[in-house]
Amino acid sequence: MENTRRSFIKKVTAAGIGTAGLAIGGNVAAATTLDAAEPQTKKKAVGKDDGKLRFGFIGTGSRCQEHINNVLAIPGNKIVAICDIQKGPLESTLKHIAKFGVAEPKVYTGSERAFEQMLNNEEFDCVIIATPWEWHVPMSVAAMKAGVPYVGVEVSAANTVEECWDLVNVSEATGSQLNILENVCYRRDCMAALNMVRQGLFGEMIHATCGYQHDLRDVKFNDGTQYSYKKGGELRMGPTAFAEAQWRTQHSIRRNGDIYPTHGIGPVANCLDINRGNRFLSLTAMATQSRGLHKFIVDNGGENHPYAKIQFNLGDIVTSMIKCANGQTVIVTHDTNLPRPYSLAFRIQGTEGLWMNDGNHVYVEGQSKPHRWDESDEWFKKYDHKLWSSLEEKAKEAGHGGMDFIMMYDFIDAIRNKKPAPMDCYDAAAWSAISGLSEMSIARGGAVVDFPDFTRGQWIHREPHFAL
Repeated sequence: MENTRRSFIKKVTAAGIGTAGLAIGGNVAAATTLDAAEPQTKKKAVGKDDGKLRFGFIGTGSRCQEHINNVLAIPGNKIVAICDIQKGPLESTLKHIAKFGVAEPKVYTGSERAFEQMLNNEEFDCVIIATPWEWHVPMSVAAMKAGVPYVGVEVSAANTVEECWDLVNVSEATGSQLNILENVCYRRDCMAALNMVRQGLFGEMIHATCGYQHDLRDVKFNDGTQYSYKKGGELRMGPTAFAEAQWRTQHSIRRNGDIYPTHGIGPVANCLDINRGNRFLSLTAMATQSRGLHKFIVDNGGENHPYAKIQFNLGDIVTSMIKCANGQTVIVTHDTNLPRPYSLAFRIQGTEGLWMNDGNHVYVEGQSKPHRWDESDEWFKKYDHKLWSSLEEKAKEAGHGGMDFIMMYDFIDAIRNKKPAPMDCYDAAAWSAISGLSEMSIARGGAVVDFPDFTRGQWIHREPHFAL
């Protein structure tokens, strides 16, 4: 136990967590509400000279490198520039790009605002943002105002309701397409279930559950150094999260709400046609007491460890219930501070059946044996989405079981063919707004809060277009 404690103390001390906040080395700045952008003066054309799509990357950690893998695996793309303020990720990413035998991109670094210099100096068809959460909105807004036609932003796209409006207002004002990079929407079972919903297998949609249920205690107290350890019989090699504790853990200290909702709500929103004939109407949320992170510190670092004095604000389990305009209800769960296996807890239920991913169950009235679950595999083979059936071989080496490749392929197809973003600014806003709204509701004792209509009434007439 003593060796474990010494290792833990070394790791979390290097991560720099404190009661006043994280030692972030200038990597994160507080996002501020922004005025609507002036319309851009120059719209950059898709492709130039050699016809290749020009990509830029802001943030060069492990997530960026996964995106680079997929961008360069698809013909007709090149990387013009990359930006980060940290030397280690930049050097690692340049070495990673060199493996593809392509030209080295320009590098922008040196200050928190280096990304603005990159956006002003270069022309892009697409900029990918994979940075700490606080920077998502300022960087997305800057890219759209700079005239970048397509901007891909990692999840969650925004932290507050005001930031969600910033994304919508600037996208509308500039004409730039904002795409939230929610890879779980492209998970193979989620896409098969969406096929089943669209073909009427489950009847009229009634209810859904989803969430982010993932033991992140090691991530929240990990300094990003190389290490290996046994966990659940599996050998893991670091870095598991490049210094992610520098910024992510701070959200557990100062916030109490569903701070990471989009992995769950994205696929559910597609099944319910949110923003396209349906919308989220209201939300109420509650949180349990906060015990898991404190216990983890004490169990691994001892009662006298300095971080044992931190007051974590995030409830161990946050439960939000959403009411939809067409009558459906959705339960969203956030659970990252307690020991548990990973689950997104999908349940898509209609008048004639349902899918539950925990247990891989499907039941279709009139086709399944009465009161007996079917294994979902056979159903999903039959209703496999065409993106997966056509791209399976190319996707199999990509991250997160291949869904990262499918997502990037679909996004690049939209860029090259000048189509709407697969998951646009309204989706980014509606899915991400659960964070701010759940915090409001919890602070008010579970009160019902109205869900903004980010489409300003357009949802009534907009047609579904995701992965058709």
